[in-house]
Amino acid sequence: MKRTRYLCSAATLAVIHGCYETPFAVKFRYGKVLLREIAMTKEQQPIRLACARTTVQVHLPDDRVFEGKRGTPLVKFFQVAFTDSDNPPVAAVVQGELCELFRPVERDITAKPVFLSDSDGMRIYCRSLSFLLIVSVHDLFPDARLIIDYSVPHGGYFCRVEEREPFTDEELSRIKARMQEIVAADRPIERRRLSVAEVKEVFAARGDEGKARLLTGFSEDHINFYSLDGFLDYFYGYMVPSTGLLRTFALEPFSDGFVLRFPRRESPTTLLPAPKFTALCEVFSEYGKWLDVVGVRDVSALNEAIRSQRIEEVILVSEALHEQRIAGIASALAGRHDKDHRLVFIAGPSSSGKTTFSKRLAVQLLANGIHPYPLAMDHYFLPRELLRKEGEEIDFDSFAALDAPFLEGQLADLLQGKKVSLPQYNFRTGKREVGPTVQLKPDQILIVEGIHGLNPQLMKNFHQGTSFRIFVSALTQLNLDSHNRVPTTDTRLIRRIVRDVVYRGYDAQSTIMMWENVRAGEKQNIFPYQEQADVMFNSALVYELAVLKPLAEPLLLQVRQEQPRIEAERLLAFLKWFEPYHGETIPGNSLLREFFGGLTLRD
Repeated sequence: MKRTRYLCSAATLAVIHGCYETPFAVKFRYGKVLLREIAMTKEQQPIRLACARTTVQVHLPDDRVFEGKRGTPLVKFFQVAFTDSDNPPVAAVVQGELCELFRPVERDITAKPVFLSDSDGMRIYCRSLSFLLIVSVHDLFPDARLIIDYSVPHGGYFCRVEEREPFTDEELSRIKARMQEIVAADRPIERRRLSVAEVKEVFAARGDEGKARLLTGFSEDHINFYSLDGFLDYFYGYMVPSTGLLRTFALEPFSDGFVLRFPRRESPTTLLPAPKFTALCEVFSEYGKWLDVVGVRDVSALNEAIRSQRIEEVILVSEALHEQRIAGIASALAGRHDKDHRLVFIAGPSSSGKTTFSKRLAVQLLANGIHPYPLAMDHYFLPRELLRKEGEEIDFDSFAALDAPFLEGQLADLLQGKKVSLPQYNFRTGKREVGPTVQLKPDQILIVEGIHGLNPQLMKNFHQGTSFRIFVSALTQLNLDSHNRVPTTDTRLIRRIVRDVVYRGYDAQSTIMMWENVRAGEKQNIFPYQEQADVMFNSALVYELAVLKPLAEPLLLQVRQEQPRIEAERLLAFLKWFEPYHGETIPGNSLLREFFGGLTLRD
């Protein structure tokens, strides 16, 4: 063994021997720092008895380390480490798991902050703000039943009340003042673990039967509840540690309710101007009526329909309502059909069911004596080698990924009656292959579907009045209960996860990792133009998450990388509330079959 002779100070010796003796004591023991030889190989380290520390350390990604008393909530460390009040951390990732900041630190940890400007951070902010609204309404109007209904553009939730008239402007001002009062007091939001029986008692005492029914058949013994000012409620996601973080919001009257406005994560201290969303509101209102027709207003009612075997009736009625709406759009197109009105664009975000909608619309046009030809924009992507940039994922939802000049040229030739060899995009190879050769008849309608159908950058040389534009999206309004929304974005993401495995060769982890870019592209290229559509179609089906659950869960359980795994776990926690249904009776032309197979209209 190689022996090395060291010369070091008494202070260094104090460190080597455990920090429990003063440098003076070490000098006394070892002399005037003329060391004895310390024999040690690189593989061997000294083992010594140590005293337990009463402190813990929090290590941050920027290599800073903060130390405090054991049991101190993580938020206290972050308040010292991060002083930007405009973009504060609202949660953290510890050992690869998302956790709340009121979690006590019992041992040394490495913690990655989740800021308000992160997608998870803004999701936590909006959920906590909803809780603040619920508590404030309960304080002032305890007999009102608040419904947090659906999301609106540029950051907001449409809310309404039942069992009384809508809130007046003066009442909304009082609610806002109460919310601001609780924010100024910086009240803690606490998490409690209660048994399912205790939770049911809380809901029964409040007369909230919908929440109590949701727990029927719940597989776990306990459930996490949140408390603010003594008011208990359940939410299927995390909360901020205290109300002082919920500073940016507004309440605005709208239609027969009001909008709770909140910032977007890109600018977490600013409320964007409220855009026009009249057509969107009408679609949600229509879907609410559809829910009443099938007798399924929330997830507990859907679960009961599955358990009682009424689900087949729910499926048939839901599909009939879709068919009825598509037939109405076809009739509108037939009423304006002539040689100058032969181009229909169908636009919408990813996984909205545009492809199947366009083919079902074609069938209805045939029933009206009109011969349409469906064309998918997806076949006009640039080849993958032209899209891939080193170190970046391919963003197929960007307008730049579309070969727009090639598409426009082929559309012009088709409408002029020329023979055109259409492309066929192979997503597995990333190459455009040769498709069928087509020649339209003079009276045929051309139906073009793709996410950019409303984009003003497309078809600049075509007269706008000659085309008919349809916006399609899965605008889910079936919520878990009166306070827990089912985000429309989550429905589309689950659709896409299943579809990408079946048809595009991507696993769930890859799809989740691309989703941020997809959402960014939608916000830039799709949603700003949705109100310009001639008509909107809601592709959501009340039963679909029960069908997608058993298909999506095993895919989500395979996700391993940290950030997509956090998102996968969030989706799994959300899906656990749905009873599974394996979809044997779903019609072959259902929009839902576009995502998991068996679609009779696919070819």
